[in-house]
Amino acid sequence: MATVDVLGEVVTRPEEAEAIASAYHSALDAIAGDHLDANVSVKLTALGLQIDLDLCRSLLATVVADATARGIFVRIDMEDSSCTDDTLLLYRELREAGRDNVGVVLQSCLRRTLADADALADLRPSVRICKGIYVEPPSIAYQGRDQIRENFVHVLDALLEAGCHVAVATHDEWLLERALERVAEMSRDEYELQMLLGVREERATQLVEEGHPLRVYVPYGEKWYEYSLRRLQENPSLAGMLAKAAVLRAVPGRN
Repeated sequence: MATVDVLGEVVTRPEEAEAIASAYHSALDAIAGDHLDANVSVKLTALGLQIDLDLCRSLLATVVADATARGIFVRIDMEDSSCTDDTLLLYRELREAGRDNVGVVLQSCLRRTLADADALADLRPSVRICKGIYVEPPSIAYQGRDQIRENFVHVLDALLEAGCHVAVATHDEWLLERALERVAEMSRDEYELQMLLGVREERATQLVEEGHPLRVYVPYGEKWYEYSLRRLQENPSLAGMLAKAAVLRAVPGRN
């Protein structure tokens, strides 16, 4: 399975946000036209969140309505902590308006995330849980690997206890093992695993062969260079994973 992310976060002009929204409509059209097992992930700053909340609300509503008509799911991505409140606000508004084909993302690095999970429990949301890649101050975010991992597991447990559909997005083998323990007795439609395109592909294939639903995060668009540079700066460990994947693809018999 796949989730498609149109690149272009943090736009500065309304027409840029409208262009990103138009690209999402094209992506939805392609997904539906080719009958792909795919959905879309949307970053709200790409739809103008930092320009005007109402502009973002309007563009997001059109994307979700288009996806609804096509039977496609929309995941609202979580960005840095300055966007968290507005992201959760717009998500709740859509759910309370009857849009059930929309989910959200929570980051285990943030100290507030367990409380956010509890606050969303009444919606029984579809939640992607990830560590989070944004550089945040210690006052609002855990800094140590073990703390982030521990909070990830606490949030995962809270979401599962609340009856949420959970997408576990991680390449961390320790976290994968903890997640697999918890979903062992669950049906395939109650959870999924997620990984980035090009990262730990052999492990992803193994998980699928073991019967787990796995979705690949596929970013694309004209802003690919800026996206790649920013992600590698925010998460240097990805550089090693991507370099290893590139070498394995290039060496005959190793891809």
